[in-house]
Amino acid sequence: MKKRNIAILGSTGSIGTQALDVIKRHPDHFQVEVLTAQNNSDLLITQALDVKPNCVVIANEGLYQQVFDALDPHDIKVYAGQNALASVVEMESVDMVLTALVGYSGLLPTVKAINAGKTIALANKETLVVAGEMITRLAQERGVNILPVDSEHSAIFQCIVGEFHNPIEKLILTASGGPFRGKNRELLATVTKEQALKHPNWDMGAKITIDSATMMNKGLEVIEAKWLFGVSLSQIEVVVHPQSIIHSLVQFEDGSMKAQMGLPDMRLPIQFAMSYPQRLKADFPRFNFLDYPELTFEQPDMKTFRNLSLAFEVAKEGGNQPCILNAANEIAVQGFLEDKVGFLEISDVIENCLKKVSYIRNPELDDFIQTDKETRARALELIK
Repeated sequence: MKKRNIAILGSTGSIGTQALDVIKRHPDHFQVEVLTAQNNSDLLITQALDVKPNCVVIANEGLYQQVFDALDPHDIKVYAGQNALASVVEMESVDMVLTALVGYSGLLPTVKAINAGKTIALANKETLVVAGEMITRLAQERGVNILPVDSEHSAIFQCIVGEFHNPIEKLILTASGGPFRGKNRELLATVTKEQALKHPNWDMGAKITIDSATMMNKGLEVIEAKWLFGVSLSQIEVVVHPQSIIHSLVQFEDGSMKAQMGLPDMRLPIQFAMSYPQRLKADFPRFNFLDYPELTFEQPDMKTFRNLSLAFEVAKEGGNQPCILNAANEIAVQGFLEDKVGFLEISDVIENCLKKVSYIRNPELDDFIQTDKETRARALELIK
């Protein structure tokens, strides 16, 4: 395969650091062209000195001078601010944009990258949650491929490669159940952020780990799958699989099912997206059936974990409701991490915003921006 120049948006986060590990293992196939970070200037500097990108962006403008002073002597260009973050993806030298930003912040850079004709490796599910119809339409108009990086969506994609002419009957997204699987609401009312941050299988950033604990993460993935694979909501099912070995399944019209399996390691879906359609050799740990004599499956408890049912409801309603859900969740999760709201109150904040923020049936980009702003303001009032 031709060597690909990669822009990593969010290089200091969990996905970004693992993507750099993959790239360093395959120097003949990948070159880092751009690195970006929000606030972690120290790690951004360390990464840039290690892989020597063409340029970096630090979104927090107050940290620009520190980054500039460290990297300018090494002929690495340094930019700052949200506008620079959204514009750097348009560089002619960039072949692929890995969107590993957290939350709503991934939307505008992804739109810019699609408009510039760049292949997207998407690890930012919120982009499709917030504006799935607009993003998929734009990608089709520009002839841009969106390659999923989330382990569940990568699994589905791997299962349908070679099957694009065969209609999908059902997508089955697996969920670990998080640290509170099987617990009741009485217990959940008293859990701490320290308990919620202890995921049994995956090593992820704080926000996505809390989303996994509330099962909002799986709800967001349902909405993402709907747009990525062009299926109806009724064709998507969630099954709790505590071992996280089967990453998701596809059922075809003849009843046959394909599953993608492996140990929980995000480097595999990252590498698959960056190298597609090739599979590159990797020395990641291998799954052994004898180490897992039992693979079990359960129905998700959507009454206890209300966020999952809320996600299905807003996906059905459409319009700007998923945008409201996402913005309210981001504020509520941050409030939980700052000890301002309880674990169960995350759902209360989201429900209140869904009822109170204005509904728009056919939103465009400006509507999403306004909806996000309005929802965050309301959610912040609720958690004061």
